[in-house]
This record gives sequence, structure tokens and C-alpha cells, in this order.
Amino acid sequence: MKQNIFSSGILLALLGYAAFSISDACSKGLAGHLDPFEVAFSGGVFGFILLPFIRRPDEPYSDIFATTRPGMWILRAVSTFVSTAASVMAFMLLPMPEALSLMFLMPFFVTIISVTILKEKVSFWTWLSVAVGFLGVLIVLRPGARTFHLGHVCAIVAALANASSVVAYRLAGDGSARLSLFGSSLFGPLIGDGLLMITHASWPHGLKVWAILFGYGFLAALGQLFMMMATAVAPANRVALPQYSQMVWAVAFSYLLFNQPLDNWTFVGIVVVTLSGMLNWIRQKLRFERMALEEHWEHRHHQQTDVAKP
Repeated sequence: MKQNIFSSGILLALLGYAAFSISDACSKGLAGHLDPFEVAFSGGVFGFILLPFIRRPDEPYSDIFATTRPGMWILRAVSTFVSTAASVMAFMLLPMPEALSLMFLMPFFVTIISVTILKEKVSFWTWLSVAVGFLGVLIVLRPGARTFHLGHVCAIVAALANASSVVAYRLAGDGSARLSLFGSSLFGPLIGDGLLMITHASWPHGLKVWAILFGYGFLAALGQLFMMMATAVAPANRVALPQYSQMVWAVAFSYLLFNQPLDNWTFVGIVVVTLSGMLNWIRQKLRFERMALEEHWEHRHHQQTDVAKP
């Protein structure tokens, strides 16, 4: 039974990351048609599609703003606004695998924030995974050997903003309402990107542009729903591994849709970045399996002790 639940969680996660990847491809497909801030704004608009699926029957919609830590709500909103705007621009300016490899710097930033601000202890294996991932990013960028431009800056800013959002979720605690956690990720892009697009926004022209714009927002929302369902039936650390399937999608889209093949060094860097994430996942998997085994033997020891008592 557990294996079936685990398998369904992995499948849901794969579907979620596939939806995210196709959504990213849609944002890239809108380059030259719409302002990046307008595209990011639409993501907030279509995100409201999820609310009926997230809200509990007894939960009022006003809980979107219900929070005991308004500072963390605002931080999540700002982080989501920055990450959506920066990621859309990065995908428009860079090949998808290259942009995604830089966004995979998020664990590096989370680790740095955890150590410097939250004063958390980080294991050697976490530092090793982060160091390998950073090495992979350096291989992709190759400072001094290639031009570093706005697209690279946007991808790195998106990674930093996503890391800030993760930390904000962590600091919010388990007592925060689900609608509140999700609501901040809607109103950030709506307000931030809405203000930035005012002077540049244009009405989408043509059915194709409208379809791609809807695909961007709807699939991003659908991916969020799949990920919530996945984490409900499978451990979060295991659901995280299929994230690297996004790189497979990105490489395929780069070659097949956008005619942007990768050079050899960029491909090597992407492989190193992907392996760094898998290294951290393997370390976590071994740690949890060891803990489960220790708990099993301890429980068995207590059972034997109880039987031996007169």
C-alpha cells in the first residue's frame, strides 16, 4: 500500500514539474509579443483558478490575508513578485537549460541564508552539494570566456528570490492558513508586476498569443496544484527529486521548439548542476532510511524486553 502511495506522489510531482516546464516554455514563446511584466502579471491572475481546490469547505476566502506574521506574508509576496518577473525575463533572454541551471542556485542561497541569518547548522554533505552545484554554474557561465548579460542576472535574481520565499515559508510556521500561504504568492505578482507593466502593457493580439499566455498562467497554477497533491501522499524530500526532470524538458524544448542547441561546456555544467541536486537527495534518502532502521530496531528491542519481563 505504501509503495502505491509513494508511486502516486512521484507521478503527481512529475506532472507538476512538467506543467511548470511547459509554462516556462510558454513564457519564452511570448518574447517579442508581450512585456515580461505583463506575462508575469497574468500568472497571478490565472493563479486564482486554484483557490477553490485549496480552500477547505469551512475556510473563508478572507483567510488569504489571515496571518500572525504580516512581515513574512509581505516577504513571500515580494519574493514571488521578483522571482516571477525575473524568471520570465530570463527565459525570454536565455536558452531554457541555461536559465534553469542558474535558477538551480536556489539551494545555495537557502543554505547561505540559513547559516548567516537563521543561524542553522548545515551538514558537510549539504555544503558539498552546494559547492558542486556552484561549480556547475561557473562552468555554464565561464566568466571571462563569454558575455555575461541581463538574462544571466535575471536568472540569478530569480534563484535568490525563490530562496527568500522558501525561508519565509519556513519562518511562517505550521500555523499559517493554506490560503494565506498561497494568497501571498498571488498578490505579489498582481501588485508588483501590475505596477511595472502599466507604461509598457499592450493588449495581446491574435488567438495564438492569447493561447500561449493562458498556457503560461494556467499551467503554472496547475503545477502548484499537482505539487500540493504530491506532498500530501509522499515525503517532501522524495517529491523534490523529480524537479530535475525540468532540465530534460528544458533541453528538449531548447532543441525542438526554439532551435537553441547547447555548446559542450554548457551541457557539462548543466550535468554537474543536476548531479549536485541528486547528491543532496541521495544523502537525505540514506539519512532517513538510517533513522527508520534505527527506529525499527529500537521498537523491536522494546518488544523483546517487554516479553522477557515476568
